[in-house]
This record gives sequence, structure tokens and C-alpha cells, in this order.
Amino acid sequence: MKGNDQLGLWLGFLGVAIFALTLPMTRLAVGTPESPLMSGVFIAMGRAAVAAALSALFLLATRAPWPRRADWWPLLLTCAGVVFGFPLFTSLAMRHVEAVHASVIVGVLPLATALVGALLHRQRPSLGFWLCAALGSGLVVAYAVLRAGGGLRLHVADVLLLAGMACAAVGYGYGARLSQRMRAEHVICWALVIAWPLTLPLAWWSRPLTVLPASAWWAFGYVALFSMWIGFFAWYRGLALGGTVRVSQVQLVQPFLSMLFAVPLLGERLDAQTLAFGIAVIATVFAGKKMPVRSTRTDPAPPLLSPSAEQR
Repeated sequence: MKGNDQLGLWLGFLGVAIFALTLPMTRLAVGTPESPLMSGVFIAMGRAAVAAALSALFLLATRAPWPRRADWWPLLLTCAGVVFGFPLFTSLAMRHVEAVHASVIVGVLPLATALVGALLHRQRPSLGFWLCAALGSGLVVAYAVLRAGGGLRLHVADVLLLAGMACAAVGYGYGARLSQRMRAEHVICWALVIAWPLTLPLAWWSRPLTVLPASAWWAFGYVALFSMWIGFFAWYRGLALGGTVRVSQVQLVQPFLSMLFAVPLLGERLDAQTLAFGIAVIATVFAGKKMPVRSTRTDPAPPLLSPSAEQR
């Protein structure tokens, strides 16, 4: 079990490292209000459409079985969270905020994911675990307040980012649950293929009609291939092996990885204050993973239930 936990944490970290580039790359592709490039709708739907085409080929190549009847509802919720909700909300927001600012908002994602995971998997984290999670999230919020010069203004872009975090948490939680009985790679592939009848026409409708710099297309390629596809292979496998509640805490380092990536890509500054908060947040991750996480289930591989059955 310890071996699976450690592998799950490492795979989770790999997924987080891939996802950490998502916001800087999205900012690079969407541009600024003064110099707009791709639309947020095209980035969100286009990346999903490209990843869906790759997913269909992958499912055929691996002879993936059709999802079971009980899997469709969790797949739809996974699709709503990580194929539509998170990409659309964040892509719309990134034109109006810098990557460093958006990266700080991502700091609420580990706690949201842990909450969803605890509910879905009937896990019971210890008080120490929650204190570490709260401390890490609190440090991220404190950092945001300091960087805002004494007050964190909640404008429309912040609301969109927070909505994206909520969608991601739901998608991560249900996707991790499906990964306990499906191949982790098949979970995101089926979610993308299910969404294809919507994402493909929406991507075509919102496609750029003007010539754009190559950097914007390279950034779009990254979020389509890595953020929307390959990253989930590692992430869902990590959540399945190490547990959603515990592995989700690795996300606490994502804001600071995003900031590190934003420096060379976008020319944003990284100062001593950011490094200090980064070290403090990482410390809570290592402390949190030492805390016990108990399960109230007695069987190791319970079936996924339908929504009506889960409510009973």
C-alpha cells in the first residue's frame, strides 16, 4: 500500500507540473485586452476537440470497452467539470488577469478537490490533515492579499477563476472515482469523446479568422495536447493509487510552479516574497501527507452507484 501511495503522489505531482503551465500558456494564447488573440471560447472548445480526436484513436488502439451503464453519470459529471467548466471559465478569465494572479486563485483547488474526494469516497481525513490543508490554502490567500496591496478585489475574472476551480474539483473527484474501475487513461478519453459533438462545432464557430503569431498557436497546442490530455493520464492514475484526498494536496505547489513558468514565458517577476510563500506551502504538503486518512468502507473495490442509489 505504501508503494502505491508513493507512486500515486509522484504521478499526481507529474500531472500538476503539466497543469501548472496551463494558465501561462492560456494567457499567451488569449492575449490581453489591449492585444487580443484567440477567444476564450475557441481555446476551451478547440483544445477539447483536438484532445477528443486523439482520445478516439487511443480508445480504438487500446480496444477500450464501452463504459458500463453505472459509469455514464460520473462520466458526464467529469466531462462537465474538466472538459467544459474549468477550461471555459479559466480561458475567459485569462485575458483580464496576469498568470501570477490567476495562479494564486488556483491555490483553493486542493481543498476543494479534497472535499469532493472525501464525500465521494467516504474517506475521513484526520483533524491534522485538514489543518494542514487549511494552513496551505490560508497561506495562498494571504499571499494573494499581500500581492494585491492590502486588499483582494473580487472582479469578474476572479469569479470566473473560482468557478473554474469548483468545476475542476468535481471533475477530478468523479474522474478519480472512475479510475478505480476503469483505466485512468480511458476516463479522460471517454469524457472528451462524449463532449466531441459539442466541442467540435463550437471550436469551428469560434475559430480565429485573422493571422495570429506562432507563439499563440504553440500555446494552444500545449493546452490541447498536454493540459487537456496527457496530464490527465498521470493525474487520474495518481488519484486512483494514492487517494483523492491525499494526492490532491500536491496541487498546493501548482500556483508557484505556474509562477515560475510565467517568468520566462510572459516576463512576469518572481521575487523573494513569492519564494518564501512557496516554501511554506510546500512544507504543508509534506506535513499533510503524513497525516492519516481513514476510509469508512469495508470493501476495497465498491461499485459506482447511480445518483439515486447514492442518495439513499
